Amino acid sequence: MSSGVSRQRVEQCFRLAALQDPRANLEEAEKWARAVRERAARQQQLRDGVLLSELSRPCRMMLLVNPQSGKGQALILYNNHIQRMFNEAGIIHTLVITERQNHARELVKEADLSQWDALVIMSGDGLLYEVINGLLERPDWEEAIRTPLGILPGGSGNALAASVHHYSGASPVSSEELLVSCGFLLCKGLVSRMDLVSIHLSSSPRLFSFLSLAWGFVADVDIESEKYRHVGAARFTVGTLVRLASLRVYKGRLAYLPATKDHNNQQGLRNNMTVHCNNQASSLTPPPVLCRPSRDSSCHNTFHNSCHSNNSLKVRRSESTPSRSATKAPSGPPDSLLVPLDQPLPANWVVVPEEDFVLMLAMYQSHLAEDLLAAPDAVSDDGVIHLFYVRAGISRTALLRLFLAMEKGAHLATNCQHLVHTKVRALRLEPYSPKGIITVDGEVVEYGPLQAEVHRGLSRLITG
Repeated sequence: MSSGVSRQRVEQCFRLAALQDPRANLEEAEKWARAVRERAARQQQLRDGVLLSELSRPCRMMLLVNPQSGKGQALILYNNHIQRMFNEAGIIHTLVITERQNHARELVKEADLSQWDALVIMSGDGLLYEVINGLLERPDWEEAIRTPLGILPGGSGNALAASVHHYSGASPVSSEELLVSCGFLLCKGLVSRMDLVSIHLSSSPRLFSFLSLAWGFVADVDIESEKYRHVGAARFTVGTLVRLASLRVYKGRLAYLPATKDHNNQQGLRNNMTVHCNNQASSLTPPPVLCRPSRDSSCHNTFHNSCHSNNSLKVRRSESTPSRSATKAPSGPPDSLLVPLDQPLPANWVVVPEEDFVLMLAMYQSHLAEDLLAAPDAVSDDGVIHLFYVRAGISRTALLRLFLAMEKGAHLATNCQHLVHTKVRALRLEPYSPKGIITVDGEVVEYGPLQAEVHRGLSRLITG
């Protein structure tokens, strides 16, 4: 995977000897260092015609680390790479170690977000799934979901981290090289918009997804390979081979709302617009809250810790934290393209004629894993769902060839007659098979009918 040139940390030492007093010399050197950092931060960055905003300086980040993710080495990787990078970049960060499932979700749901300029996750993709859904469960979800989010690969799949690296235009890398790249992009602090997809299940509350929705082969491999987690990203290769040995067919009904040409033209118009930060006007509506001015307040209001500490901290809610009302009002943006699951589809939807599938995969980022470029032309805020499905009848050899080609994003060029790819704005899936697995961002959800709609640019992502 690491065939290209990867980012390396290079240290250049300059000696300042203009003054006789060592203390004055140090102050002068620090002044130069600050000037270099501030100058670098003022450089305007364009991507696809859009001027990216940047985090405020000095930047205060909450860094959430799952010590059990992947090979269980997230804290070691933090100590070996990230801590030093953040310190050198002048990023003030609070390290929070998650202790259980949904810990991060509960934390961000109650946190005083004014204390941080960004929330950063060092884990697999599952921890960010918790954070996003926690933010959208808050009464102030409209502002909360605009808190810039960052990702550092510390799990097995690391799909969003690989996507962020891909969006930067750098050559493909993996493992610790990917971590260094994502750390560098975080230190740059440039912020883009990111689409989120709302998903309705038959009897569970609505949830939000940033990465993928899978049914069939991909979902089975993701969950069944959990037993091989100790081998890291290689677990997916092992799981794929095991599932190929006993290939299944999944019965169901799939329908979607195609992305229209008018919708694609709106994306082209958006590329000529500009996003500003630091209280400047924006030509996009609604106006984004991409960064906040730095505050001098300490962090003891909500959590008993310090923003200036880079040590691991057990986070506790303060007694002064207001409790939420027992009556929970619906939060998150309304869905304008969906009708209730028990109602017929609108006439402008397309129903897939086949009912026998090997897999269905909906993607809204470029990568499905570190080494799987599933949607090569996807960007974080294109406002579409990249829908893939493979019809029954494909041979094991042809399916394996597809996944091997996906490592370089070449699977769409294989002209496989069983593979279909289309861009959609909403979809509905009704499984007929009595048993199966459905995953959202790699997490198992309720099995049964579901539908989904993309919400363009709803959240913010640090992409460097």
